[in-house]
Amino acid sequence: MTTEPDTTRVTGLLAAAVSALGGSERSGQVDMAQAVERSFSTGEHLAVQAGTGTGKSLAYLVPAIAHAVETNRPVVVSTATIALQRQLVDRDLPRLADALAPELPRRPDFALLKGRGNYLCLNKIHGGAADESAEDRPQEELFDAVASTQLGRDVKRLTEWSSDTETGDRDELMPGVLDRSWGQVSVSARECIGATRCEYGSDCFAEKSKALAGEADVVVTNHALLAIDAISDVNVLPEHELLVVDEAHELVDRVTSVATGELSATSLGVAHRRSARLVESELAQRFEAAIATFTSAIFDEEPGRKDNLGEELTTYLTVLRDSADKVRAGIDMAPADPKAASARNEAVTSLNDVRDTATRVLDSYGPAIPDRTDVVWLDHDENRGNKRAILRVAPLSVASLLRNRLFDQSTVILTSATLTVGGTFDAMARSWGLQFGADDNAKWRGIDVGSPFAHAKSGILYVAKHLPPPGRDGTGSSEQLDEIAELVTAAGGRTLGLFSSMRAAKATAEVMRDRLDTPVLCQGEDTTSALIRRFAEDDETSLFGTLSLWQGVDVPGASLSLVLIDRIPFPRPDDPLITARQRAIAAHGGNGFMAVAASHAALLLAQGAGRLLRHVDDRGVVAVLDSRMATARYAGYLRASLPPFWSTTDGARVRAALERLRSA
Repeated sequence: MTTEPDTTRVTGLLAAAVSALGGSERSGQVDMAQAVERSFSTGEHLAVQAGTGTGKSLAYLVPAIAHAVETNRPVVVSTATIALQRQLVDRDLPRLADALAPELPRRPDFALLKGRGNYLCLNKIHGGAADESAEDRPQEELFDAVASTQLGRDVKRLTEWSSDTETGDRDELMPGVLDRSWGQVSVSARECIGATRCEYGSDCFAEKSKALAGEADVVVTNHALLAIDAISDVNVLPEHELLVVDEAHELVDRVTSVATGELSATSLGVAHRRSARLVESELAQRFEAAIATFTSAIFDEEPGRKDNLGEELTTYLTVLRDSADKVRAGIDMAPADPKAASARNEAVTSLNDVRDTATRVLDSYGPAIPDRTDVVWLDHDENRGNKRAILRVAPLSVASLLRNRLFDQSTVILTSATLTVGGTFDAMARSWGLQFGADDNAKWRGIDVGSPFAHAKSGILYVAKHLPPPGRDGTGSSEQLDEIAELVTAAGGRTLGLFSSMRAAKATAEVMRDRLDTPVLCQGEDTTSALIRRFAEDDETSLFGTLSLWQGVDVPGASLSLVLIDRIPFPRPDDPLITARQRAIAAHGGNGFMAVAASHAALLLAQGAGRLLRHVDDRGVVAVLDSRMATARYAGYLRASLPPFWSTTDGARVRAALERLRSA
């Protein structure tokens, strides 16, 4: 018989923390804190859906701090966004440390751990590599006097700043610099020569940050660094047994992104320029020729998923891989120059990336692999009229990786405001690797601690059932544009328009500016943060945009009373990774569309609808202008993923409700 862990202690600590912070315990907060404490004690993984306003940060931080201080073993907290990292480190953790210190054996410590590329590299600055790496810039920039001058000014400023800063942290540089400028004075973890070999190792900003994290009770990091720690054989994070993943709905996409390799003219050009000055000219020329042949081939190839690589592309890719390997061997054989250690390491890293990615692509088509574990596709990106060809390879699924490298190593708490899809945790659990089938014995459970919002009384879900189904071109029909104008007029502005594409957002914004008497902003006209600020400051303003607004807007109060969703946010039907995952599920007897595309749409819909109620006093409407939300066979599945708003298809009643809100 299993003894239920005592959660009295954590309940008391939560009450003390909330009291010291001048707040009150919120609905679901105690339940979540007790569930987290139970999982920390039993080792059972936990998925917690905690609606906006629950106070989930306190609910997991209080038991995390208590465990870390009382056991002297750190807890790692991973987030997806910089905004939440800053909230935790700059606001929540300092206040909690003060509040809980009288209740604990000692005052808790905390630290923020970022990737090495976020810090100045003293070896690169003082060893002259910052000047040499200017050669890594795209060729067109070398002939752009403005860009070159700006780059030089930035590097000079960063070099001077390296003598003044105590942290070397890019986020503390005001004003900031462009990525290409920062790249001249920083290195990735793989490019670093190592503290013991580096002349500046004892003063290294990244090493100092890592040392602070190694002594902390709570270490805050991001999903990308968590993925690197799980995928690579290098321990990036401090040793830990307890892990909290906030914004856990983002975990799979972030891990997939880190695990994706690519080959393009840009990345291959960098590898060549870094290595050419370190080997004999004949080796460098052969590598350059292999790059030219390969990049020309992928430029001429049709974009899309590559079920068959083809004999010609296979040959060119094999030559590229072997050539990169020979240049790598040539660098190893060359006499070591301590002053060029940083440049040498950057070159080796770039060459290894080329070799490893090429090998991974070629191995994906090997006869010894009956079940493909990687997906290969070719992208043709357009940028200012210039076409770029990029060959990409990504894992079909990261479930096994997460299971073996994350869940088998630590007790994990996964939390977000949106984790249930179609009313259950099953879809997310499968994507994380916690649930593989009926015979699965993973120890995990999911709980929904609810929300302090009375959704049925505070919000209306309006589905415009009378509208024609959306077309494939991504732009709205005349009937949809009429509907938008009528709804925004009834609301008196105060509208967040969430669109499935930037093209649709811009086109609708242009039409609405001619038809409405209230201001309309559109994403891309200024920084997203500046647009959100202007939207929040003027009750009559509307803001239209795409993906980042679906998840990144927190505007409580009268400025937001209508959330418009132009269409169900299914992934692109030609997305190579999505279609490959659907086909893999269908091949094993499952419903690929529901498991992948519908789940993706349901999660985004829940995120978008979650923009409406950000405070208990908020009121408003979520309007979905896609009739399939009422008529399609999967409509019930999608609606089950949304908060329990009062639902209607009566547009007149909705407009009347918006008019009453505007007049209130």
